[in-house]
Amino acid sequence: MRALVCREWGGIEGLTIGEMPVPKPAADEVLIRVKATAVNYADAIMVAGKYQTKPELPFSPGLETAGIVEACGAQVTNFQPGDRVMAILAYGGLAEYAVAPAAETFHIPKGMGWIEAGAFAIAYISSHVAIRWQGRLEAGETMLVLGAAGGVGLTAVEIGKAMGARVIAAASTEEKLAVAREHGADDAINYSTAKLTERVMALTADKGVDICFDPVGGPLFDAALSSLGWGGRVVLVGFVGGIPQIPANRLLVKHRSALGSSLRYFRWYAPDKLNRSVDELLQWHREGKLKPLITHRYPLEQSVEALRLLTDRRAFGKIVVELEP
Repeated sequence: MRALVCREWGGIEGLTIGEMPVPKPAADEVLIRVKATAVNYADAIMVAGKYQTKPELPFSPGLETAGIVEACGAQVTNFQPGDRVMAILAYGGLAEYAVAPAAETFHIPKGMGWIEAGAFAIAYISSHVAIRWQGRLEAGETMLVLGAAGGVGLTAVEIGKAMGARVIAAASTEEKLAVAREHGADDAINYSTAKLTERVMALTADKGVDICFDPVGGPLFDAALSSLGWGGRVVLVGFVGGIPQIPANRLLVKHRSALGSSLRYFRWYAPDKLNRSVDELLQWHREGKLKPLITHRYPLEQSVEALRLLTDRRAFGKIVVELEP
């Protein structure tokens, strides 16, 4: 099969299109003939050898996919060949075939096309898990979303609105903020031209926000922490801007919490909650509350260009590699 292949640890420029053997599903896995796979910033981290897990070389990156079930392992009872599915993967989505655990594979609902399904799982489920189960967002609360036009941030905006929150979107350009507003953000802050904490306090009458959804980290974290009101929670889901240090005294004084959320581990330890997240997300999709934004589509041969949009931080929404029309 054709695949994007990583043969040595390093930058995405070292990735090449090559031939790989078609993977064989284990007893609890399904083999998927790939139709579409979204790229994620974590793909580049994995290729660099800096992700939480390191596949054996050579391997194909790609943490999610959508396609048709080609074969099922002996223990799989909830899928059969021919089913339309989307799945969370350990890796391997940027190839013509991929294997996924049956427990992390989901039927694609009617009305959802391949491109949308290929971009749905990682971003929406990651955000839902972070907001619903870690952040414990309640209707009527105010949520600040950093990187609000990114692949994950934009889903957080939509999920916050679906859960009844007031959402303040924060991003680095007016173009990105316009996208966040189109997807439901109530207020917007350009943190490249304005001081984040000052604007949050102005928008909340000095109360601060109840929760901050942070996929950015880096220098923004300090301002985000200061933007929390009493009892506020900052939920860290990524560090594209760098890994921040958390001053514990600032958590104590205002009864704040700093929480981490990783879908990669959550799905192993809380499978029941994972399924409840997916059920709620698909219900909101049917109701029209979730509208995945696909900004770029590439063929497999241009996968490196797709990843470069992410590593250069020039992207908003989701970027999808299309394996078949």
